[in-house]
Amino acid sequence: MSDIKTIQREETSLLKKIFYASPRLGTSIILGVEEWAVFTLYILGYNVPPILTGLALGIGYLTIAASQSLIGWISDRFYTRIGRRKPYIIILAPLLGISYIFILLPGLVIPDLSNAMVLFFWVLIWDIVLRFSYAVTTPYQAWLAELFIVHERPTVSQAQNTFNFIGEGIQVLFTLFLLEPFLEALKGDVNAPIPPTIIFSVIIFGVLCVILFYILAIFMPKEPKYEIKSSMIENVKVILKNKNYLKLILMHGISSFAWAMVTKAMLSYTEEALNLSGTDYYIIAIGLLLGIFVFLTLWRKLVQSRGKKSTLLNVFLFGILFLPISLLALIPMSNYLILGIVFILGIAFLLGGWFLFPYIIYADIAEDDEKKTGELKAGLYAGFNSIVLNIFQAIGTIFIGFVFALPDINVGSLSYSLGFILWGPLASIFLIISYFYTKKFVTLDFEWEKEV
Repeated sequence: MSDIKTIQREETSLLKKIFYASPRLGTSIILGVEEWAVFTLYILGYNVPPILTGLALGIGYLTIAASQSLIGWISDRFYTRIGRRKPYIIILAPLLGISYIFILLPGLVIPDLSNAMVLFFWVLIWDIVLRFSYAVTTPYQAWLAELFIVHERPTVSQAQNTFNFIGEGIQVLFTLFLLEPFLEALKGDVNAPIPPTIIFSVIIFGVLCVILFYILAIFMPKEPKYEIKSSMIENVKVILKNKNYLKLILMHGISSFAWAMVTKAMLSYTEEALNLSGTDYYIIAIGLLLGIFVFLTLWRKLVQSRGKKSTLLNVFLFGILFLPISLLALIPMSNYLILGIVFILGIAFLLGGWFLFPYIIYADIAEDDEKKTGELKAGLYAGFNSIVLNIFQAIGTIFIGFVFALPDINVGSLSYSLGFILWGPLASIFLIISYFYTKKFVTLDFEWEKEV
């Protein structure tokens, strides 16, 4: 055993927690807008065939799965003058910002945007670069296990999710008020000039992402120096023998079907099934963001007082009972706003609970492994799960596509896919499986936590 067990993580200030969490603002904006661009901008605006954009996105998912595992192990294995994690943050952050800019602004380089194959290879190459460089979040996330004590991690996760949702709010406003009008212009002329407001906004977002990571790399202390003598193959063998880690990934994967349905359906459900638009829709969107901010604090306090497993089971249980509310859209109403508000606050309560956990649980698992093996493999534990989770995500995306492709039904004067009604009960089924599986097989609270 090495002396890794003697490393003491010191309690940190709230300011340091917020400072550490801040890069999530940039990554949230970039990933949200990038996904919209590949799916919508290139298909509807630049006329790239959907099968090709789907291929580009699929290769991107494979890239991020491989890169996060690789970068996680490399950053574990080698210690430099500036630490384990900082070199990869410094290298990958600019690639992330640059690739985002080029994906959103192909017209800055390509003179004629009418050639769909040229645009396909353009978005394919830059999406691969973006997804590879998004692995910057793996060494970044490894710091959670290295620099923060276990009882602080729920607060850190809350701060990270707060920045995530601020970023999502920004990207929604950017998409709604700037990109959507530009998309309409592209439908008339694929070579329509890019408005300066879009150019400046995209560049600012890309640069902001780089700056936030660089500031963190400059001012965050180096993680403790410790030696990892085992090879990558040996480390992977240790991880594959960690049954609790594998069970945790499977739980995450199963529940991801439900979370994918919720996040993809929640706003479109209010538009299609509840027929909310204009001011009503803005009320719903703002209620979602504000609700999540408030409920993150509530769930974080429950994690710290009752433990992680008990709280997560309560999150699953609430989702099981609440999500069938989507069936209420079958009842004809003159106005669905009240139902929409109840629906979106329930969704905010549910997501505010779940979003706390992915950051916390993998850091805790890494520290638990450290207690047993004498080596802290925080990077590998933060990145290895992406291989399995991206497979689940790919399958889940296909499944969701089938759900929302179900035949239309008529409710009063409204007509929409039956999938907008069934997604809630279907998501509940996956959460039922996750609830009983987690309750019986997964360990989230460890004895050593009581000694910290």
